[in-house]
Amino acid sequence: MTVPSLTYPEAIVIGLLQGVTELFPVSSLGHSVLLPAVIGGRWARDLSLSADQSPYLAFVVAVHVATAVALVWFFRADWVRIVRGLITSIRQRKITDADQRLAWLLVIATIPVGLAGLALEHVVRTAFGKPLPAALFLICNGILLATVERLRSRQHAMPVPIGAGGVYTSSSAADTDIASDRRISGQSWGQALLIGSAQILALLPGISRSGSTIGAGLLRGLSHEDAARFAFLLATPVIAAAGVLKLPELAGPEGHGILGPVLAGSLVAGIAAYVSLRYLTRYFETRTLNPFAIYCIVAGLAAAVWSIAS
Repeated sequence: MTVPSLTYPEAIVIGLLQGVTELFPVSSLGHSVLLPAVIGGRWARDLSLSADQSPYLAFVVAVHVATAVALVWFFRADWVRIVRGLITSIRQRKITDADQRLAWLLVIATIPVGLAGLALEHVVRTAFGKPLPAALFLICNGILLATVERLRSRQHAMPVPIGAGGVYTSSSAADTDIASDRRISGQSWGQALLIGSAQILALLPGISRSGSTIGAGLLRGLSHEDAARFAFLLATPVIAAAGVLKLPELAGPEGHGILGPVLAGSLVAGIAAYVSLRYLTRYFETRTLNPFAIYCIVAGLAAAVWSIAS
């Protein structure tokens, strides 16, 4: 029996796929399940989470860490303010400004998916981490995104309750980012908890983490720009924790002998994630989730037909 391994082409392709689909609202997990299965052959064997002695899980850990690094670097100015605000609020034992409030909104919004991930991730991936379920959930993801946009189009403007009504003038990109963070910090604690809880859906392969949180933010009254920004900030600790908690997998037997491909794939994933962030933060200033909804439905239907026929 051939033992699964990891080649440079596999690592580079999956690294690129992970870096892009982790942030685009199209589900990185769903694509990571479907692409190797569709290609078949050695790819299906090497890139399987269920195969004995497969290095794939160790590799996935590495590209998650690379994606988290890209997120931190892209939003580095925001994270400096957020971490400083969190530390200051703890020292003062009170929240006195928008940065401190945003820090605690992120903490509260992260708790539900953190608990759900620890309890359910292995069970859900074992049960649904196969091509047909991933294809069906990808269709559901597209329907979810389209439904959110349809519901939002029927709503009147619904500003968040605190800080959203101010007029912000921005002379630079940094000023624009700060203004967006101020609007995001105007959410209630309950709104942040609901938006964060939407990430639990992404435990299902085919359901997008960013799509779920952006959709929840839109339904709670955030603009596309602010909903996407909050989703990306919220994804940072979750993706980083997913990688760090599983680092022993990379140091274990599954990670033996794949250092070169892992480094290559991680580098590609980090660059792809950074470029994706630059594109998406601008995209959501003026555009919607509808193109991604169409893609998910079409790709999911094609993958489902292939899975049933094969």
